Amino acid sequence: MRSLVVLGLGCAVCAAPAALHARPLTPRDTTPALTRMAADTTARIRFQIPAQPLAAALRDFARQSDLRLQVDAQAASSARSTAVSGTYTAPDALRMLLAGTGMTARIVGGETAFITRDGGDRTYAMTPVTVVSERSRGYGAPRTTTATKTDTPLRDAPQSVSVVTRQVIADQAMQGMSDVVRYVPGISMGQGEGHRDAPTIRGQSSTADFFVDGVRDDVQYLRDLYNTERVEALKGSNAMIFGRGGGGGVINRVTKEAQWAPTRAVTLEGGSFNHRRGMLDVGQGVGGNVALRFNGMYENSEGFRDQSELRRYGVNPTAALALGASTTLRAGYEYFHDDRRVDRGIPSFQGRPSRTDITTYFGNPGLSDSEVDVNSASATLEHQAGVLTIRNRARWASYDKFYQNSFPGAVTADGSQVALSAYNSSSDRENLFNQTDLLFSVNTAGIRHGFLAGAEFGRQDTDNFRNTGYYNNTAASFPVPIGSPTVNTPITFRQSATDADNRSRATVAAVYLQDQITVVPMLQLLGGVRFDRFDIDFHNNRNDEDLSRRDNLVSPRAGVIFKPMETASIYGSWSVSYLPSSGDQFGSLTATTKTLEPEEFTNREVGFKWDARSNLSLTAALYRLDRTNTTAPDPADPSRIVQTGAQRTHGWELGATGNITDNWQIVGGFARQSARIVSTTSAAKAGQRTPLVPERSWSLWNRVQVVPALGFGVGVVHQSDVFAAIDNTVTLPAFTRADAAVYLRVTRGLSVQANVENVLDERYYPTSQGNNNIMPGASRTLRLSLTTRR
Repeated sequence: MRSLVVLGLGCAVCAAPAALHARPLTPRDTTPALTRMAADTTARIRFQIPAQPLAAALRDFARQSDLRLQVDAQAASSARSTAVSGTYTAPDALRMLLAGTGMTARIVGGETAFITRDGGDRTYAMTPVTVVSERSRGYGAPRTTTATKTDTPLRDAPQSVSVVTRQVIADQAMQGMSDVVRYVPGISMGQGEGHRDAPTIRGQSSTADFFVDGVRDDVQYLRDLYNTERVEALKGSNAMIFGRGGGGGVINRVTKEAQWAPTRAVTLEGGSFNHRRGMLDVGQGVGGNVALRFNGMYENSEGFRDQSELRRYGVNPTAALALGASTTLRAGYEYFHDDRRVDRGIPSFQGRPSRTDITTYFGNPGLSDSEVDVNSASATLEHQAGVLTIRNRARWASYDKFYQNSFPGAVTADGSQVALSAYNSSSDRENLFNQTDLLFSVNTAGIRHGFLAGAEFGRQDTDNFRNTGYYNNTAASFPVPIGSPTVNTPITFRQSATDADNRSRATVAAVYLQDQITVVPMLQLLGGVRFDRFDIDFHNNRNDEDLSRRDNLVSPRAGVIFKPMETASIYGSWSVSYLPSSGDQFGSLTATTKTLEPEEFTNREVGFKWDARSNLSLTAALYRLDRTNTTAPDPADPSRIVQTGAQRTHGWELGATGNITDNWQIVGGFARQSARIVSTTSAAKAGQRTPLVPERSWSLWNRVQVVPALGFGVGVVHQSDVFAAIDNTVTLPAFTRADAAVYLRVTRGLSVQANVENVLDERYYPTSQGNNNIMPGASRTLRLSLTTRR
């Protein structure tokens, strides 16, 4: 992958950052336009760069050449480049790109090419504003905007952040969020009743702490990765950046964007259990000021479980427009459809998963399905005015979700029968969010301040409706033999006395301010605060009751970063987040809950980050996360609810991402954590462990390139035993799973890949939705893919 780092007083191109350090640049001989670079730039590369604003052309150049550049963007902002099309060495291509622009390039420090105006030397006077291309090379991604809303090296972000790059996603043939978190320490994925992503981050379970390009994507569904550039997981509460929720952290998907450099990729997949999937990624510049891109996916597959069915597809066209030298508009639209058989796994027996065959389906498969349609549109306008960057991002999304399921309950004491239940639910939500950020830097008395000031406004309208299933139109619970639990018994769905029928409107108006302070090169400080006015209006259609709640949320954040050397940092941080009493899905509000104060999450963390090589990052974090204001029965009157419940998660984690050698890449981590109820809540007594939080977990994926045309991958995932539910009566045993892959480059534009999951065919149970909806892990699974690129 190619990467660019552009430093200057402003830049006309400001895509989502995720770049690695490029190869070092070493001077050899000098020409009037360019200081020659190191010997590894003598290779001839196919360049396709249209005539366009110079800053955009330099980004395309860096993506195609894999070189690191620093640009006096103020000088470049009014320049346009000529087109470069053909096979050249990188120095020759850069010389042609700069011809007639009044700009020259020279090497400083043996690593970076500085591009400045002819005859000028403002290299050391520049106030750095970092802009990077959207692509990362390999497994590493040492920069992020997700953690601070500003482009920041990961080692300078005082928080644990794990980035799963596009290369990791491709090498492991990942397709959903459960695949992503497998190699992220401190996060596990719940079963989600077979139809939604449900992560547990630092002991806090949620279905709503998902973002796409920094904007909420909080509906309950299973996300796909076909249009994803990378996934960034932030661990620890951080409402200053993301607003309410996110008690344990958040997961942000960064999507692919239109770029001027040509993109041509088609991937076809097939494999075990009738897996069939295809993906398309095409795009290029259309003239100097417009770029277009299209990502598409279609899948029609089955799975290792009986009755498993999946059909999904998505289309995502995007466009970029250079509106002058300093302004860029990016826009996109996505339609995503997912239709699948809902499968909630197997029940437990005597405190463990039942020993039934792992493929056995429990329930009525003909009446268990989930369907979601997602329509979304987004637009980002970014303008550079000297040291000031103005960015406005708007996103509209409509989610139409329906699911219906028949599922197992408790097994009888003699192990002969299991009770089945059923229900269906529909949820329609429309989101509209707008974020405006101002970013600027100033130097005062030798101290550099990087300011972020912003505002967010949003509205979310939700309709919920639920029915209970009655077998043979009479019983809500239906016993079946444990040996033959797959049935076709008729089920009638109608509302029970407690089923939901409501609508809600949640609105937010927020302002925030952050300052990243460089006191001296060895010492950085970060401080920020966010104010949210969060309102929810709730209407119960069953009794025509109207309820509302207004919360004023003040969310601070503070961090300190000490850098004993440029490539390493030691940090400490403190941050707070809140979850209003309406919950993360606005599903219910009652006369009691509307009076409750928001739950509070406080994260304290210290850590160490070290870029051991330019493309190898090692991290460590020690943390404590306290959750307070949870509900609990009043000890003096159990019929009353009070807010005395509390939970604490503490632990430590290690992470490693990048290249051990030029031909050996790794990604993995280790987490040791304890999540317990410390003060009795409505859900559990003090001392009980939070479900789906392993005390120990580790994972390590290795890719070794044996020769340029042949590579191998080997991965291992381990999880200690976990409790299936908060009552701590059912245990999912510890397991270790091994995976492997082979990568073969047939021609320059054609590659073949084979992934084998669970190579040793281990029987294991990775996750659940309570005590009796336990999902077995898949048996040995082979997946083949063919990718062609131009």
